[in-house]
This record gives sequence, C-alpha cells and structure tokens, in this order.
Amino acid sequence: MTVHIINTHLTYPNWTEGRLNAAMATVAKEHFESQGQEVTFTKVEDAYDPAIEERHHLAADLVILQTPINWFGAPWIYKKYVDEVFNAGLASQSFLANDGRNAEDPSRQYGTGGHMGGKKFFIAATWNAPKATFDNPESVLFAGKTVDDLLLNISSNYKFTGFDVLPSFGIYDIFRDQAIDKRLEEYKEYLAALTV
Repeated sequence: MTVHIINTHLTYPNWTEGRLNAAMATVAKEHFESQGQEVTFTKVEDAYDPAIEERHHLAADLVILQTPINWFGAPWIYKKYVDEVFNAGLASQSFLANDGRNAEDPSRQYGTGGHMGGKKFFIAATWNAPKATFDNPESVLFAGKTVDDLLLNISSNYKFTGFDVLPSFGIYDIFRDQAIDKRLEEYKEYLAALTV
C-alpha cells in the first residue's frame, strides 16, 4: 500500500506554529512505515510541484489531509493546492475526464466520472471547537451537523474524482485540552483500525 500525507498547516508566527499538525502527520507516517507501507509526504507551505502531486495521488491507495481548521475550513494554501493539483489531473484526464453525466445514459449522476475508484481519503484535523458542539441539535453554531458534514467542501473534491471518503479524525478544543498526548494515542488507534 502507498499512502500520501498532505500537511496544509499555514504558520502564523507567535500564534500558530503547526506543532500539533506536524505531530499528527508524523504519527501517521511512522504508523504506515512501521507496517511496511510506502509513504510520500508534502508540506504545502514548503512548496510543491502540481505534476508531482498528481503522480502522488495516482500512486496512493490512501490520501490523508492533515489540516488545521481555520475559520471553518482548511487554510487558503490548501485551496490553491487543490486548484492546481486537481486541475492538472483534469487536464491530463488522469483524475477524471468529465463529471460523469452523458447523453447516452441519462441515469448517470453528476460526480460519477472519476478515475480514482478504489482509493481512500480522510481528513485529520485540529479544531479549536469542542467535540460536543458537533452532531448536537442544541449547538447554536452547527445546529446538529456532524464534523464530516462541515468538511464536505474538502472531501467532495476527492469523492468527485472517485475516492472513497473515510470518516475524519479530529483533535478538538486544542487550546484548552490538557490531554493532547492522549489524543495522539487515540489517533494511533484510529489508524490501526483503518481497513484500506
């Protein structure tokens, strides 16, 4: 199996240096390498080549997006990354050739034209929000939506190209949680339970 890890943390000096996202990426890398899997890794902030990223996606059985959630989405550098990498995959028709619909078969739905079937994707995220605010009809902000509902704007890119989207993993309330080491152990357990 080949795993591609994308760390999309964006550093804001003296505020957020990215240590937790780096730690989570390292946990995933070490887990898969210890299982004899090949791991490729990109830290978006440090630069990337869209053509190489396209090849990493094509080679990967599993893609992990490691990201902080800033203002309810991934940092802007990830949107730039997606635009460049997925447009490369569209231009070469390696990720998809069209959106799936065609005149010969009107039953084909939008979003079924991807070539990346059999591959898996999940988001590993750090949140300031507490876990209890999700999937909670009493939540003023999220009104019952789950974490994965709120990450649909990210995961849909992958589903559109044919990936199976796995449930996300989150570390929540990161500025108040006094048990971050325990959360990293929980991430190891999540990775160990994956069936890819």
